[in-house]
Amino acid sequence: MAPAAPATPDNDGAARRRRLRIGQPRSLQSRQLWAASVGLVAFLALAGYALDRSFQTTAQSGMRERLHSYALAYANSDFARDGSVIPPYDPPDPRFKRPGSGLYAQIVLPSGRWESDSAQGPRLPPGAMLGARQQVFEGPLPLTQINGEAGEVYRYGYGLIFSGTDDALREFPYTVYILEDTTALRRQVAAFRSALWLNLGGAGVVLLLLQMLVLRWSLRPLRDVISELKRVQGGGASGMSEAHPRELEPLTESINAFIDSERENLDRQRNTLADLAHSLKTPLAVLRSRLDSGSGEQELREEVDTQLRRMNDMVGYQLARAARSGHQLFAAPIEVEPHAEQIVTGLEKVYAAKRVLCEFEIAPQARFHGETGDLQELLGNLLENAFKWAKSRVLLTVAEGETAPNRRPGLLIRVEDDGPGIAEDRIAHVLQRGVRGDERVQGHGIGLAIVQDIVRSYRGELQVTRSQELGGAKFEIVLPPGL
Repeated sequence: MAPAAPATPDNDGAARRRRLRIGQPRSLQSRQLWAASVGLVAFLALAGYALDRSFQTTAQSGMRERLHSYALAYANSDFARDGSVIPPYDPPDPRFKRPGSGLYAQIVLPSGRWESDSAQGPRLPPGAMLGARQQVFEGPLPLTQINGEAGEVYRYGYGLIFSGTDDALREFPYTVYILEDTTALRRQVAAFRSALWLNLGGAGVVLLLLQMLVLRWSLRPLRDVISELKRVQGGGASGMSEAHPRELEPLTESINAFIDSERENLDRQRNTLADLAHSLKTPLAVLRSRLDSGSGEQELREEVDTQLRRMNDMVGYQLARAARSGHQLFAAPIEVEPHAEQIVTGLEKVYAAKRVLCEFEIAPQARFHGETGDLQELLGNLLENAFKWAKSRVLLTVAEGETAPNRRPGLLIRVEDDGPGIAEDRIAHVLQRGVRGDERVQGHGIGLAIVQDIVRSYRGELQVTRSQELGGAKFEIVLPPGL
C-alpha cells in the first residue's frame, strides 16, 4: 500500500473549507424556504391542535346541554306511595327504551335507584346523591357493555328534592343521571379530525408552493446582482447598474465604489511608475553622457553623488505621493483634535519667533474617515502654510459636513490666517504643483498641490477665499458623506 501523502497547507485549507460547508445551507433561498416551511408547519400544527380542542369542547358542551334537557324530562317523574319511580310514559328519546342503546337514565334515591330499560345488560357506574340544584358533568367513565366489552360514557347529574302532597310521601332528595356512550362523540371527533388535517395538509402544500414562488420572485434582485457581478468580472460591464431595489442600493453602491477605488489605485500605480521612470530618465542620461565623455574620476564622483541624491529624492517623493493619493474605502473614524495638537506643537517651535497664536474650533463629534497619513498631510500642509503667512493668528475649524441616509457624515476643515491673503486671480496659479505664492519665501510649492490631490481622491472640494474674520487667506475643505 502506498504511503499517505503528507499534509500540506493547501490540503489543510481545502479540507477545512469542505468541513465548513457541511451542514450549511447552499443558498439564501434554501435557508428562507426551510425557515418558512418549519414556521408554516408549526403554525398549521398549532392551528389544527387548537381547532381540534375547540371542536371537542364544543361537542362536549353540546352533549352536556342535550343530557341536561333529558335530565329535566326525568326530573318530572312521579313517585309511588312506596317511593318507587314512575318514569314518563314517553321518554324524551326512544333509545331510553332499547337495551344497550348507549343512552341511559338513572335516578338515585335514598333507598335505592331506578334505571331506564336501555340499562338492561350494561353495568352503569354508580352515582352519588347530589345536593339540591347541584349539577355535574363527568366523563369519560368506564362502562361494561352487554357483550362484556369495556366502554366509556359521559354522565350528567342533576340534584333535586321531591315534596309530596300525600302524608305517605314525605319530602326526600333524589338525583337524576343521564349517561351517553362516547361512541357517537368519538365518531364525530374522528370525522372532524380527518377533514381538518386533510384540509390543513392541502392548504399547507398550496402555501408551500406559493411560498417557493414568492421566494424566487423576492430573491430575483439578488440573482440579478450576481449576474451583473459575473459580467463585471468577465469584463462585459464596467460596474453595477442603478436598477436595483432600495434595500440593495447600499450594496451596489459599495461595490461600484470599490471598483472605482481599485481602478483609481491601478491608474495611480501606473501613473506613479510612469512619472518615476520619466523622472529617472534625465539623471540616468546625465550619468551616461559623463561616462561616455571620459570625465575625470573626481568630477565623475561628484556628478554621480549629485545625481544619486536627486534620484533618491525623486523616488522618495513619488512613493510618498503614491501613498498619499489613495484612501481606505471603509476606514475607521479618526479623531481630528489629537493630530491637530501634535502638528501645531511642532509648528509653534519652528515659527517661535513670530509668536503665532493658533485657535481651535473643533466639534467633538467630527471624525475623519480615511487614512491617518492623509489627515496629517491635509492638516500639516494647510497649517504650515497658515503659520508661514500669518502675522499673529491662525484659526482651525473642524465640523461635521452634510449627512445622508445610511452614509457616514461628511467633514468640513477650515484654516484661516491674518496674513496678506491670496488674490482671487492667483488662486488657480498657486494651487499648481511647484508654484510658490512668493518666490522670496522658502519652499517647494507642492504643499497645496498635495492637499488638492488628496481632497480629490476623497471626492471632496478645496475652496480658497479671503477670511472674513481674520482678513487673510481661508482654505476650506469639504468632504462629502461617505459609504
